[in-house]
Amino acid sequence: MFSESDWSRKSIGDVDVVFHEGLYHLFYLVLPNHDFIAHAISENAINWRRVDNAVFIGDPGSWDDLMLWTMHITPDPHVPGGWRMFYTGLSRRDQGKVQRVGMARSDDLYHWQKGPVHWSDTRGQTDPEIIQKAQAKLSSQISDRIKSTRDTESSFPLEADAEFYEASLDTVRDWVSFRDPFYYREGDRGWLAISGRVNHGPMVRRGCVALYEESSPDHFSPLPPLHAPMLYDDIEVPNIFRIDGEYYLIGSLREDAKIRYWHTTKIEEPWKNYYDNVVLAKGNYAGRVCPDEQGFLLWNFFTQDLNDRTANNLLLPPKRLMRRSNGQLQVTSFEGIERRAIGPFKTKCLQPLKGDCRDDSCPVTDGSLRVASEAGFQGFVFEDQVDCFSMRCRLSMTGIGKCGILCRIDPESHDGYYISLDLLKGIAQIRVWGTAPGKSGEDMMMFRSLQEDFWRATNLENLEIHLLAFGSYLELSLQGSVLLSLADSTFDHGLLGFYVETAELEIHNLDIQRLEPPTQSDEHLANG
Repeated sequence: MFSESDWSRKSIGDVDVVFHEGLYHLFYLVLPNHDFIAHAISENAINWRRVDNAVFIGDPGSWDDLMLWTMHITPDPHVPGGWRMFYTGLSRRDQGKVQRVGMARSDDLYHWQKGPVHWSDTRGQTDPEIIQKAQAKLSSQISDRIKSTRDTESSFPLEADAEFYEASLDTVRDWVSFRDPFYYREGDRGWLAISGRVNHGPMVRRGCVALYEESSPDHFSPLPPLHAPMLYDDIEVPNIFRIDGEYYLIGSLREDAKIRYWHTTKIEEPWKNYYDNVVLAKGNYAGRVCPDEQGFLLWNFFTQDLNDRTANNLLLPPKRLMRRSNGQLQVTSFEGIERRAIGPFKTKCLQPLKGDCRDDSCPVTDGSLRVASEAGFQGFVFEDQVDCFSMRCRLSMTGIGKCGILCRIDPESHDGYYISLDLLKGIAQIRVWGTAPGKSGEDMMMFRSLQEDFWRATNLENLEIHLLAFGSYLELSLQGSVLLSLADSTFDHGLLGFYVETAELEIHNLDIQRLEPPTQSDEHLANG
């Protein structure tokens, strides 16, 4: 995991990751200022070391002198060994209301040089009337520039083309979406997918994936949108990739702070939905798909406050992205976490969480046990406390009640994480449940639902469970697919076990491994 300093206002934002010569290169925004694109490296995709920042905002008067937004780093198909970074820039001249896409180059991923731009600025001029006129005529300037370049080729910075997309400030919205570039290449053709908006339809339904084709090296020409569902305000951080002959498009939606996807067999055909097209649950945002030696990894930051996504964000461990036989995407745990196992956790028997009768203990025999409660809640926990662990098992429930998992439970107060598993409806929810610090009376109770998601429930037997507690990161997988993925630091250690309410729970193939806790950086990695 990775974050900025806890004591400052800085927070990690949108990310992109490149795997090259055995190293993962993380490029990310630093919020809320957006002054530069930061760079960190890792050998294992978990521990990161900061290196020199990649790109900074431009000098006053430049097209990107206000903020830098989402980027995508990709090999340069025209320069062997070279790299290109496509990134979003905002200018002070138009008060950040118009987004544009620029490009920078590198030979080694560490040292970056912005490419040449065609940009009319007011550097060296102090007359406020000049600046006011430039701002007042911004919409017509954009349209004129687009019109003059459409018949030839687009040049950097790229701007929204008015033929297909919103490109003017003369709308109720009063800002132009044109950001989050993603370069996709197939054969001798390359395209930029960009978060844009079509120029027609209801104002809050115009979000689309704009498309620009590389007509010659480093020159891009506008095309009609790749995907325009006429449903969302924006489709942020688009990604295009292909698995087993099927094309996939991933995007993040501000409306519900989820990562979703669409698919098609031919990239020029309409994009289709599955009944469940959510990749990761609420709070996981700005997903980027990046290949490594074993396939595709999905990276994203997790935001703890959906009302303010500029603070306290964390880069979560990546997930492995795979294609099921029916074409649906499957997100699985990153195998690198399991490599941090330091030994088995003792699972000789479970003790009742409430009550003092040790005769109610449940012995574990060859990884199997049975817990039951005829009426009301009863938890069963292992004797030792644990902080970081990986637990795998299979669950089967009988009865009409409830069941779930207890994680990091305090032995005295019973405060901790309660993971509810509704096997009938197919709902999983993780809750913080305990005693509020320093409170009394009616304010003593602490109860927060951190995250919930759904799966297709078919039966109550032999449900495959995988729970990871890794520092502040919590991840729950069912039937091999990641369902819950979040970060929370309320509890960092405690008892582990299961609970039932008016039900009987059989647990088989139980395997719990202690994990080496995560650290922020790998100090031995050399700065490039």
